[in-house]
Parts: sequence; C-alpha cells; structure tokens
Amino acid sequence: MTDPKRVALVIGSGSVKCAAAIGLHKALLRENIQVDMVVGTSGGALYAALIALGHSPQESQELSMRLWTREVTAKHSRRALWQILLPNVFGFDQNFGTVDDTLALERFRAAYGERKIEDAKTPLYIAATDFEHGEQVVLTKGKLVDALRASIAIPYIFKAYRFDGKLLVDGYLSDPLPVGIAVKEGANVILAMGFESPYQGKINSLMRYTFQVSSIMSNNLLRANYAFHSMAHHGEVIPILPQFNQRIGLFDTDKIPYIIEEGERAANEQMPYLKKLLAAT
Repeated sequence: MTDPKRVALVIGSGSVKCAAAIGLHKALLRENIQVDMVVGTSGGALYAALIALGHSPQESQELSMRLWTREVTAKHSRRALWQILLPNVFGFDQNFGTVDDTLALERFRAAYGERKIEDAKTPLYIAATDFEHGEQVVLTKGKLVDALRASIAIPYIFKAYRFDGKLLVDGYLSDPLPVGIAVKEGANVILAMGFESPYQGKINSLMRYTFQVSSIMSNNLLRANYAFHSMAHHGEVIPILPQFNQRIGLFDTDKIPYIIEEGERAANEQMPYLKKLLAAT
C-alpha cells in the first residue's frame, strides 16, 4: 500500500487574478478534497492566507473585494519624488517606494487582524524575496499582516519591508509560482495555480513602465521555473491555469466574481484526474 498523498495548493503572483484561487477552493470543497498545505506569493499570498485561515469561499470573496482596489496605490510618496530629483539632499537608499503603503496596511489589518502565520488552520507558507541577496525567503511564523506586506512589496511601487531581521521585497522576483516550497515540504500532489502578468498596452507613466519591465521578467521566470519543477519533481504537479476572455487590470476588483468563476472552471477541468490520482492512494 502506498503512502497517503500530501496535497499542496500553490498560488502564484497575479494581483487581482489570484482571486481565481477562491474558485479552485470552491471546487475542492465540493469534492471534499482537503489540502495539507497552502503556499502563496505576492498577490497569491493574500488568497493563500484567506484559505489557510479557514474562510469560506463566500467570506474570501467579500474580504478580497475590499483588500486590493485602485485606492491602495492612489496616494504617492512625496519624499520619493524628491529622492529621485535630489538624491544627495534627500537620500536615496533601499527604502525607496513611490506609493504610500498606509492604506494597504490598514486594509490588511481589517481583513486579517492580529493573526500570526502559525494561527492558520492549514499550514501556510508565504514567499518573499531577500532584497539584499536575491534569495527566496519562506515565511512560516510571525505577524501575518507583516508577512503579506513583505510578499507584495512591488519594486518601485512599495518600499521593501523589514520582517524578522530581513529586508524583503515581492516574492515574484525569486519565483512567481513557488512550487519548490511545496516540494521541500513533502507534497507529492501539487495544485499549481499560476498567472502570466499582463503587458501594458500603452507606456505613459513611470508605473506603467515599471509594470511592463516586471511583467517581462516574471513571465519568463514563471515559465522557466515551472518547466524545471515539472521535470524534476517525482510527484504530480497539476497546472490550474484559468483562461480569461476579458482583459483584467491590476485593480479590477469589480471582475472578481468573473475571475472566481474562471478559477472554478479551470479546477473542474483537472478534477477527474485529481480524483483518480487521490483514489490510487
């Protein structure tokens, strides 16, 4: 008799598209399939935390509609402008960021409260990137809000965030779909929900320029890392890749219901194979 399968849910970076994980969660609950760990990075970490904490899909949807909206990046940092124009006067260092993160932190606290990562009902792993050394950092304990803020520290937009003595930036910089974490933690069935970052139709601002550069890098890294883990891992890596017929911007929270539907649709396509795989235990 073979050992029981350890199932991991991995949610990659993708901003509001990551809400598709709620649809995947719905499909798993309907089939009474339990996951043994949840891994998330960048925007995916927000949804990984909601799922790991035990929120129902409906609760997750309601919370996520208020978490990530355009207002989160609406307030710019005046100091950042002066740091660009007069770096010798105002000082330019690793704490640079063009957006004030006050509202983001307020939203996170409203959604997650004072919980710690270790409070999650399902083991939770949040990925970020060490800004000084470029290595992936896996966060497994400490204040959840701080870990999430570190994981979504988009370069140029949000300043790097210090957590547990390390200066951290967005997790997508080291791996947009951190399947490797689930592999290291002993998962042998990995549901990998990944998203390619959208390319900008028009480059008419510093922010759009930044997002275009980051999209090029993260999409190439996503394809390379996924191909590596698919070949090297001895278990099963099942891709859950929602297909969106509508263009979805970084802050299109009004499209979350549609995004969830597409996530559930993508999960349903893989469900017969997943159930067969788990039945073979």
